[in-house]
Amino acid sequence: MKVFAENGYHRSQVSKIAKAAGVADGTIYLYFKRKEDILIRLFQEKLGELVGKFHESVDGIADPIEALRTVCHIHFTELESNPELAYVTQIELRQSDLELRKEIGSALKPYIELIENILKQGVEEKLFRSDLNIKLVRNLIFGSMDEAVTSWLISGQKYSLSGQVDDTLSFFLHGISSKE
Repeated sequence: MKVFAENGYHRSQVSKIAKAAGVADGTIYLYFKRKEDILIRLFQEKLGELVGKFHESVDGIADPIEALRTVCHIHFTELESNPELAYVTQIELRQSDLELRKEIGSALKPYIELIENILKQGVEEKLFRSDLNIKLVRNLIFGSMDEAVTSWLISGQKYSLSGQVDDTLSFFLHGISSKE
């Protein structure tokens, strides 16, 4: 993660990755065929951990609004506490080729589905609008949080990302609330 964050994906050589891992270059090739495979595995592992935190935290929450708050809070605090991960996920992955992004997109699917399920629950409980285009809104929610992290990185991390949770959630809820 550190090598990709410091050098960028394209300038990260396998030899630098091996050195940072404290292993010989050849050892890396015992586990990974290409540099892309390292990035994919890294992302799958880190995202898997994050999705696990989302599910664990949301499972005990009956209120869809509170569940969305929890998702947003975890999204922002986890990336704020790990700027290297934030940089790699927000900046480097967007510069990768389409096939690499597709591989990584499959790792994102459980997270997107979690947001979708929260929205469905909110519609069923009449907290969210009945005419909500759930698939579109789940993407807008994820995309908004994603862009907030990118903006935070580009700004040089000059403000608290986790401090943006309430305003972000307020924005979402204004658009999806069943209350007029």
